[in-house]
Amino acid sequence: MSGAQSTPPSAPSVDGQRLLLDTSAAERGLRRMAGEILERSINHDDPLMLVGIRRGGEPVAKRLAQWMGRLENAEPPPLGSVDITLYRDDAATALPNPRIGPSQIPERLEGRRVILVDDVCFTGRTVRAAIDALMDYGRPRRIELATLVDRFGRELPIQPDYCVRRIELPSDVRVDVRETEQGLEAWLTEPSSN
Repeated sequence: MSGAQSTPPSAPSVDGQRLLLDTSAAERGLRRMAGEILERSINHDDPLMLVGIRRGGEPVAKRLAQWMGRLENAEPPPLGSVDITLYRDDAATALPNPRIGPSQIPERLEGRRVILVDDVCFTGRTVRAAIDALMDYGRPRRIELATLVDRFGRELPIQPDYCVRRIELPSDVRVDVRETEQGLEAWLTEPSSN
């Protein structure tokens, strides 16, 4: 796993929210992550593809692909996305009116090294659903997981291979990753104390 930070956030609270990663920290982390993915590619001949989990993983995958292209001074790897709506293990109870978005896999998966990308890794259930969805498009040689924030709290034995920030949080604290004009930010939202 990548050398992500695990110290608690020290940013001041704004309207019940605390900044976990500002855009410059997120960009530094994504650049480092892109370098680690590329370093692991040196010993593998498998062609690479990034697949963002809709919706939160898509902007992270896009930024990661851009960094990989810059570091290699070449075209970024192919970039796809996967919708997990119908693959969720709680789809029947939690999604009475599911909104299904398109999955876009630009090339065949067979023989590829796929980096599955999400914004936050928490219970592992989203990643499990994404792997199930991905397998309907083919059988990659290998699947790795990259995430901006690893917040622990797993319910399934799934761990990110790469992450920018690791932090242990109470289960009622939400992590929101937002895309701004300057880049990505991660915010913590604590439950209101009414």
